[in-house]
Amino acid sequence: MQGRLTLELGAIAVLSLSTAALWSTWQMEQTLATAHKQTLSYISQRFPEELALYDQHEGLASGLTTTIDKVAMAGLLAWVTDDQGRLLAQPKDDQNYQIVRNLVQSLPAAAQRLTIVHRDGRVWVLCEQPLTVRGRAIGRVYFAQDVSHDWHKLHGSLRLLWLVNGLAMVVALGAIGRRIRLALLPLATMSQVASAVSADDLAGARLELQGAPDEVRGLAQAFNEMLARLSRSWEQQRQFVGNVSHELRTPLTVVLGYLQSLLRRSTNLNDYQLQALTTAEAEADRTVRMLQDLLDLARIDNRQLHLRQAPIVLNTLLSEVTDWQRLACDRPIHLHLVAEDVVVLADRDRLTRAIRNLLDNAVKYSAPEQPVTLQLSHQAGWAAIEVRDRGMGIPPDQQARVFERFYRGEDEMTRSRDGTGLGLAIAKGAVEGMGGRIDLQSQPGLGSTFTIRLPRWHMPSASDSSVDPLINP
Repeated sequence: MQGRLTLELGAIAVLSLSTAALWSTWQMEQTLATAHKQTLSYISQRFPEELALYDQHEGLASGLTTTIDKVAMAGLLAWVTDDQGRLLAQPKDDQNYQIVRNLVQSLPAAAQRLTIVHRDGRVWVLCEQPLTVRGRAIGRVYFAQDVSHDWHKLHGSLRLLWLVNGLAMVVALGAIGRRIRLALLPLATMSQVASAVSADDLAGARLELQGAPDEVRGLAQAFNEMLARLSRSWEQQRQFVGNVSHELRTPLTVVLGYLQSLLRRSTNLNDYQLQALTTAEAEADRTVRMLQDLLDLARIDNRQLHLRQAPIVLNTLLSEVTDWQRLACDRPIHLHLVAEDVVVLADRDRLTRAIRNLLDNAVKYSAPEQPVTLQLSHQAGWAAIEVRDRGMGIPPDQQARVFERFYRGEDEMTRSRDGTGLGLAIAKGAVEGMGGRIDLQSQPGLGSTFTIRLPRWHMPSASDSSVDPLINP
């Protein structure tokens, strides 16, 4: 928008300045031409009167020569011909006279001419009119004046005018671009705030535009009020989800307990009753787990997720998780560990749950014959747990949203999968609560790699023996 406005206003400024410069150039040329034409017209009108005086005392031939010499003192060339075009008198400046006469002869014939002619880098003002003395027709008189010096001097001034005009255009374009940039700066700031704000920082996000125009400040105020309303709505939604999940989990847990008790004492149930109880128990268990996920999300949002962190040897933990996953899915899972023990400070249950969730997703979104890789590495004080599959991959436009709650892919294959879309959001919140992070690298058709990074933990030295290795925030 800034570039487009700069170009449009710049084009208007250039057009306006160019039009003004062209009009000034034309006007100055017309003024100079008019001044010389008026001078030549006055002299041509006075020529018969001067000739009449000299003709009375000296005769026609001598009078013509004297009058032409007097005209030459004013910087003009003059010559006279009879009606048949024979030369009666000519100026003493024979060189310029021949040039001008040839020039006149090359022009279209006219009974009376007062014009400006450009030829060979020189500028001439020409005038031709009948010559009559005391009522007697003598022939035709021609006048020519070389105005090249004045004309070139004028165009030198015009070139300077165009140079100044060009500099003014450059300055105007720079000023227009800077003014537009300053005018659009509040909108750019608003765009940055709008693109950077997330649900977690709605309450603290605010747009401050000091010195902006009143209209933009009004827009900023409306934007801040909208953020405040969104923050209140988001907080109410969090509280509602947390409260509903908490209130529903207790009775559903009781129902699940009774269902499991009935299944354990199902010796006198027929097949239909047993199938119905099994289905009800599975659905109740799934619902309780989903409510627990919602409660965990609410606690993560409120930064109240309780983590029982302790030193964990990842080599052992990943071996146990791999064994469990192999039994659960009957899928080849390749485990790659390092020789030395890698210890981190983490909540064992929640970290195990996060790794299992990543493994479950890797199994779901890859073909049955494709293996899943679980790899442990460490570098620069960080431990990395990579879960890699060779499945369908994740499109680039969806990769930024996979950690959003309830988000699931938009393709038909993804819609057909089980799940609520909460696992990755919970895993991300739990890992970040342990001081780590989860990264994603994916390429459609080649698979995905989820990486959990946690800071490594080292045994405190003797000087730090008072530090308790168990941390319960």
